[in-house]
Amino acid sequence: MKRLLSVLVMLSLISPLVFADRLKDMVSIAGVRSNQLVGYGLVVGLDGTGDKTSFTSQTFRNMLNNFGLVLPPGTDPQSKNIAAVAIHTDLPAFSKPGQKIDVTVSALGNAKSLRGGTLLMSTLKGADGQVYAVAQGNLVVSGFGVQGADGSRLSLNVPSVGRIPNGATVERAVPNAFSQGDSMVLNLNYPDFTTARRVAEQINGLLGDGVASALDATSIRVRAPRDPAQRVSFASVLENLQVTPAQEIAKVIINSRTGTIVIGQNVRVSPVAITHGGLTVSITEEQDVNQPNPLGGGQTVVTPRTGIEVDEGSGHMFEFSPGTNLRDIVEAVNQVGAAPGDLMAILEALKQTGALKAELIVI
Repeated sequence: MKRLLSVLVMLSLISPLVFADRLKDMVSIAGVRSNQLVGYGLVVGLDGTGDKTSFTSQTFRNMLNNFGLVLPPGTDPQSKNIAAVAIHTDLPAFSKPGQKIDVTVSALGNAKSLRGGTLLMSTLKGADGQVYAVAQGNLVVSGFGVQGADGSRLSLNVPSVGRIPNGATVERAVPNAFSQGDSMVLNLNYPDFTTARRVAEQINGLLGDGVASALDATSIRVRAPRDPAQRVSFASVLENLQVTPAQEIAKVIINSRTGTIVIGQNVRVSPVAITHGGLTVSITEEQDVNQPNPLGGGQTVVTPRTGIEVDEGSGHMFEFSPGTNLRDIVEAVNQVGAAPGDLMAILEALKQTGALKAELIVI
């Protein structure tokens, strides 16, 4: 527990250094996106770990009918060596027919494991119902499971899900709007008005005024050549520009399941006093007047001075140097050896009173 709080203190002590990022790491081009594909098929060759479901038997019967094999009426072709599976993948932007993509295969029924299985030819469809790829191949399954005669069972990872590297062949290309119109729109991965303005200014500084304009906190419209070859070169120049993003809004993120607390920069706390169990945290703020030397030519200024005190009920009390930073609270709770749950409760109470000048996110 104490080690976790020490990590929080170190994270909060990191100086807010400012670095420039490549534009390609900050934005995506409108209309350039991947598309989800999904399919249904059979995995065969399992070592008795398949399923026994009605839809698996029906699929197996239909497959045999396609090859001219008709089973006698009343025959139920149940086999533990086959399994009905769902297949899904993402079709990357600009994928062309003949290219290979990876697929993920997941058991639909009560199959215990897909290890050693082979996916038979299955079509992958998009949201429009069209076939965009065909999948087939041997599965790679990282998990495994074993079961004893007495019913005991041991499993590692998830043996009912596998992957087929380069297991699908693209059959149809997806149209995109990259080469259409006389402009392209760049969408920020994390919307921010200041960052959008800086991106537009950086592009205009390189290519001239009026080339780029920020539409909102997310989108920046950029005039681009109509010729596809020239547009590719133009996009290559843009994505390698260095832009300094704006500082993120102040956030405190709490993972209630693991006890992890991440405190972002620019988090501040107003004067407040908190009592949690036997732990007391007091934050006060005073104004000090600094009077310069009469012969120094300076001006009288008012300097805020913040103090934080912590009392655990056993005589532990700490006083800190000026500064209304949340890291002081973290240090105080760490020094008295309180648990992360105490810090979570303190942060939630600070947010409710409005003293925590940050967005509190619980995941």
